[in-house]
Amino acid sequence: MSPLFLLVPILVSIAGGYGVLLFGFKNERPREIYAEAVTCLTSVLVWIAILNVERGAEAEIYSFTRGFSMAFFMDGASMLFAGMVSLMWPMVLLYAFAYLHEARFKNAFFAFYIMTYGITLGIAFASNMTTLYVFYEMLTLVTLPLVVYYGNAESMHAGRIYAAYTIGGASLGFFTLLMTTLYGHGGSFIYGGSLDGTGDYRMLMLAFVFGFFGYGTKAAVLPLSKWLPMASVAPTPVTALLHAVAVVNSGAFAVIRMVWYVYGPEMLYGTAEQHICLLTAIITIVFSAVMALKERHFKRRLAWSTVSNLSYMLFGILLVTPDGLRGGMAHMLFHGIVKMSLFLCAGAFMHVTGDEYIYEINGVGKKMPVTFVLYTLAALSLTGIPLFCGFVSKWQLLTAAAEVGDGWAILGMASLILASLLCAMYTLMITIRAFFPMHGTDWYQDDYIYGDAGIRMLGPLAFFVIANIAFGIWPGPILRFLTMISQGYI
Repeated sequence: MSPLFLLVPILVSIAGGYGVLLFGFKNERPREIYAEAVTCLTSVLVWIAILNVERGAEAEIYSFTRGFSMAFFMDGASMLFAGMVSLMWPMVLLYAFAYLHEARFKNAFFAFYIMTYGITLGIAFASNMTTLYVFYEMLTLVTLPLVVYYGNAESMHAGRIYAAYTIGGASLGFFTLLMTTLYGHGGSFIYGGSLDGTGDYRMLMLAFVFGFFGYGTKAAVLPLSKWLPMASVAPTPVTALLHAVAVVNSGAFAVIRMVWYVYGPEMLYGTAEQHICLLTAIITIVFSAVMALKERHFKRRLAWSTVSNLSYMLFGILLVTPDGLRGGMAHMLFHGIVKMSLFLCAGAFMHVTGDEYIYEINGVGKKMPVTFVLYTLAALSLTGIPLFCGFVSKWQLLTAAAEVGDGWAILGMASLILASLLCAMYTLMITIRAFFPMHGTDWYQDDYIYGDAGIRMLGPLAFFVIANIAFGIWPGPILRFLTMISQGYI
């Protein structure tokens, strides 16, 4: 199948999102049927593309000058990112219907929510730096209305911070785009690197650092991580989208493309620039885990946890070994599944009770047992307990670092272990509060009338928890697939 087909799911999703505004739905049911139908159709088209589009063949849509062009292709990394997005989006949309049942401006919300799906696919299918950059910027613009959805002062402030950080970060990445396109076969993504060796070495390495921090802004690398906890003021379906799938993984995915498909491990290994970026990732892992432990707001605690776990991925990628890349991609997938579960649990708690802070969780487990049992299973995975998928990806990262064995890798291993211990404290503390509150601190008395959320919220939540356990028990097939990607076979 021609790679031109890759445009179909992108355009269907973007046009379908605009269709919500065009039709101006007045009733709940038709809007929900339309939105879910467009999303499911897009996912079906994605899987048709994954299974049938010729690997590595490029479809150039428009060429500018000196190698700058809009082009799309399918390779193993595209399959991974697009595949995980296609399975997660329809499930979270079902959750959003229940979560926003009483909300206003739902046509606008679902329009941008669906369009974001198409933009994310554009990042997944981009075949060069120019195309990636265009969709990377579009992702900021299309998610900004979702961040400021509530329209209050807190939301608008968070939106300004989000725009400033992500657009500012992209401006750093623009320098990388220029250098790698002019001196690297049009910035094309070729496993092992595409730079042709004609450019000034020092300028290209400076561009690498700019690109790491620029594209790493969406992956919330320090000191550019402030936006992510602040964005948790958005509705939970948006924070799950931002913190588990679209925005943050787009940042990690862009770093994968830059490190492995533009610069290449031979050019980066052992350089000062690699060490600067590794050290930044290591500091981010530990600092953000400490911030998560200190945080008292439920969703902001999970947001700081996301900041930490994103740098797990960056650490693996920056080891510039195939095993490190495999570990980074595994954590991108498995962290997305686990963190989606945790955010949906937090959203269910907030939706049912109207509470937001961790001290308000005391005793809620007896009122919302299903929600907090599912939360606990996800928390155990994020901590790195065996038989859950979080253990699999963390083990891959640790063994990859041990194989490298230099001082930076050992320092990274120590940061992963320390952050995992902190993770156990800041996630399982919530379980203890929910089911075993201290005497006299129970926030929910026996006459408290609320219970677990409805099936449209618990169903998607259970789906991700089941996936978490399934990948933890049977990780072999996905690890074999990731090994093929990390060694350049697909």
